[in-house]
Amino acid sequence: MTSEKIINLIQEQVAKELYSAYLYYDFANYYKFENLKGFGNYFNVQAKEEFAHAELFMEYLLDNGVAIKLDKIDAPNGTYKDFEEPLKLALQHEKYITKSINDIYAVAAEEKDFRTTQFLDWFIKEQGEEEASADELIGRYKLFATDGKGLYMLDSELQSRTFTPPVV
Repeated sequence: MTSEKIINLIQEQVAKELYSAYLYYDFANYYKFENLKGFGNYFNVQAKEEFAHAELFMEYLLDNGVAIKLDKIDAPNGTYKDFEEPLKLALQHEKYITKSINDIYAVAAEEKDFRTTQFLDWFIKEQGEEEASADELIGRYKLFATDGKGLYMLDSELQSRTFTPPVV
């Protein structure tokens, strides 16, 4: 049986994942407004992934007989000084989400809630991939964005990214 403490942490994680989607939609809208449609697409896909993660956490709670309690979601800042800032904020945010999931995992392991640790294994791997992708995009931006043609090519490449629902 999953403890009340773990249930509360997962409920909080649902809100964090939904905020992640909200944040990434904000980044997408910023880039689209600035005519960087590929960057906008990249973050639209990110937002959909985060929403799907929230759904996975909700399904886990429901599968364990827990009613979902949705929490308030704060609005993102919405103002960015340059094209690189949202990229850096995305990496920082992914690290925050990784820590949050790791914290849930640590409590589940301490309580010997192996069902929850097994469920979280996928998220642990996914967060490693999320951080690596965010870091790689920052590196590629730094490499190519100083040149207008390079920025155009990177933006064009990011336009082709599509959403694939997660399979846990």
